[in-house]
Amino acid sequence: MDLYGNWLRLYPVSFRVLEEGKRFRRWDRVKFAWRRPSNDPRIESRHVNSQTLEIIGSVPKSERPNLLNKQIVYSLRREQEAGRSLALLKPEIIGFKIVKKSSETLAEQQRAIDLFHSQEDMFIPRPAVPVKACPFAFKYRYRTEDGVREGTCQDWETEATFFHWRNRYGEKGALERMEDQFGSRLPQRGLYFAMGTHSLYPETWLINGLVQLDPPEQGTLF
Repeated sequence: MDLYGNWLRLYPVSFRVLEEGKRFRRWDRVKFAWRRPSNDPRIESRHVNSQTLEIIGSVPKSERPNLLNKQIVYSLRREQEAGRSLALLKPEIIGFKIVKKSSETLAEQQRAIDLFHSQEDMFIPRPAVPVKACPFAFKYRYRTEDGVREGTCQDWETEATFFHWRNRYGEKGALERMEDQFGSRLPQRGLYFAMGTHSLYPETWLINGLVQLDPPEQGTLF
């Protein structure tokens, strides 16, 4: 988000590959050099030079509720009609399911990952995506003011959590914990979706990230 409260889509950048001192966290303030991408017409998109990233502070905890409160939306259709392609959505979560990917889908995704790692980019000194495709898709069914939707969570942190738990508890134990955490605990505590449209399919909204916010106090949102 910029100084004026507008969403920005920063890429290609990942804190997992940044040098120490450049790895920003969710509430950090950063500055960086950027340019408009030539192949992405979405107004929020910024092509970032990761090497120029600099952490210049952090948003105080007391200021965070107001910062997000202004951004929450309940309709993706209205956001799209306004020309926006990023949104912080408050959904009514109906269900969560874990779907095993077919061998064909898994192989296709692995080929895409391998292709990425075989290419070089001046803005990415080291690989910025996982080296292994996740064998499961994590899907939410949810309701907005526009109606009922279903979407796959694209957040790499969700897949990273699965791999971490699989290493510790085995696949069955990991899936049980995913169901409990992402299907029950987070929605109960207050789960928001960081939504974004697909660059090639501008009418398709994707769940790019999950944002947990504490339940409202004294009848207010925050």
